[in-house]
Amino acid sequence: MGSVSYNFTGKTVLVTGASRGIGYAIAEAFLLAGAKTYILASGSGVKEAASNLGKLGNVVGLQCDITDSASVAVAMSEIDQIDVLINNAGLERITPLDDPNDDVEETFRRIVDINVVGTFLVTRHAVKKMSAGGRIVVTGSIWSRTAVAEFSAYCASKHANLGFMRSIAHELGAKGINVNAVCPGWVKTEASMLSLKNMSLNTGRSEPDLLEEITGAQVLNGLLEPEDMTSLYLFLASDGAKDITGQAYMLDRGEVMG
Repeated sequence: MGSVSYNFTGKTVLVTGASRGIGYAIAEAFLLAGAKTYILASGSGVKEAASNLGKLGNVVGLQCDITDSASVAVAMSEIDQIDVLINNAGLERITPLDDPNDDVEETFRRIVDINVVGTFLVTRHAVKKMSAGGRIVVTGSIWSRTAVAEFSAYCASKHANLGFMRSIAHELGAKGINVNAVCPGWVKTEASMLSLKNMSLNTGRSEPDLLEEITGAQVLNGLLEPEDMTSLYLFLASDGAKDITGQAYMLDRGEVMG
């Protein structure tokens, strides 16, 4: 997390997609900084995650399908106020155009539903509980700025996340709510390792060979860990970022520049 310390005592933070991976690490960081933290995810694992994080502070786990507005409304009814919203929930799967299995069409729709529609629904309900000084951070991707073959749904959804972020930054600016995005590179998570496995199966190349190519594209070598992501989220949620909105920050060890 680095040596910079933040104090979010008295603040309430909601992190979506926080039962594991980057979301879990973000929730952990906000708890360590003193925030009351709600974590939201679709699977039952969110309760176990909340139990594990409970030793660090005040955390509540909410199970919710973010693609369903009624489900989001029920989850939000348990929260009185939100000072910081971290829109981190997302689905990453391979969706090749030439996939002979028509299930790829359902996978494409599901990715867009979670990454785009779900982000909209959570934000729509959450802003009703936010006031001036509120912060929203959207998790994008390096593939919000570039793209790779066979991940069309994920790349499209992550490009959409940045458009959404910039639009609502304009919309919410008058209310004093700042909106920004963090765009991670390759991070060692369950989702990214599954993508690596699928890339290996599709190309016939070994996972270590692909990983070496991926990290070799970075200026700073080595695979990022979820904990490496948290400092930027904390900064964008802090008073230090009060004059920053509508921006997308690459956190990728120099893989995508400009």
